[in-house]
Amino acid sequence: MSTQLTKWPELALVFITLLWGFTFIVVQAALTMSSPMFFVGCRFAAAAFVLLLFSFKLLKNTTWQDAFAGIVIGLTIAIGYGTQTIGLQSILSSESAFITALYVPLVPIIQWVLFKKMPRLMTWLGILCAFIGLVLLTGNHSLNLSLSYGQVLTLISAFAVAIEIILIGWFSKRVNTQRVTIIQLLSASFFAFLSMPMLGEQFVVPSTWNFWAIIVGIGLATALIQFVMNWAQQYVEPARATIIYAGEPVWAGLIGRLAGERLSTYAVFGAILVFIGVLISDLKFKKTKKNQISEPE
Repeated sequence: MSTQLTKWPELALVFITLLWGFTFIVVQAALTMSSPMFFVGCRFAAAAFVLLLFSFKLLKNTTWQDAFAGIVIGLTIAIGYGTQTIGLQSILSSESAFITALYVPLVPIIQWVLFKKMPRLMTWLGILCAFIGLVLLTGNHSLNLSLSYGQVLTLISAFAVAIEIILIGWFSKRVNTQRVTIIQLLSASFFAFLSMPMLGEQFVVPSTWNFWAIIVGIGLATALIQFVMNWAQQYVEPARATIIYAGEPVWAGLIGRLAGERLSTYAVFGAILVFIGVLISDLKFKKTKKNQISEPE
């Protein structure tokens, strides 16, 4: 496909990474009015409702395979966003965004464990860089690595997102992705609400209009992000899309900075290393006919 034809899908992905980065600070504001899992449940219920308005008829032909894929992926989404949201109660939104971005180098590690697919050299370099960045970002300036409760939960979130991506890739050629997207959003909402009593959360519905305005806004944003990703990645190569997605924590960091968040010097340097690690972990080099290394794909 020509560069001209891929320009708009790439710009669309850049836009949703900006939107995605903005959601971190919005979620943190919502948590002053709601418990974490109630918010997650409402968030994905709103996103599912938006997609159902345009795609309800698609569900008529849902297969058992579509339903199974949607439920399994929905469970990983509930775990990923749930742990991230709980973590946001005790760490900065910018810190959360950079730790969550570790899902990029984590994907090839999990694929290696599950499918015996050995990561490339650049992936290992990216993982090493991202790990050093994580150590600095989380306030560990010595070899004695210790994480706070919120940091541990956010790291679990990164693992869950990595598994979600692997599952989506595995199911994508076996199911109808539009139907699965709706089912996974509904499932994520269901599992989030189901987890509330297990986590000791009371089912208290916020009466403030600010909370419901956030739910409507973030529901629309989540639906738009899902739709644009599914559309744009038909035209944008995975390696290129990953590089664009790597901008999400940067946007979150900038927005957090404008909102008054301040990372320490060590944390800023760590965030930069995480960003570099995310970028280089998905780089691929191909050899020319003269066995010379060319530009990254």
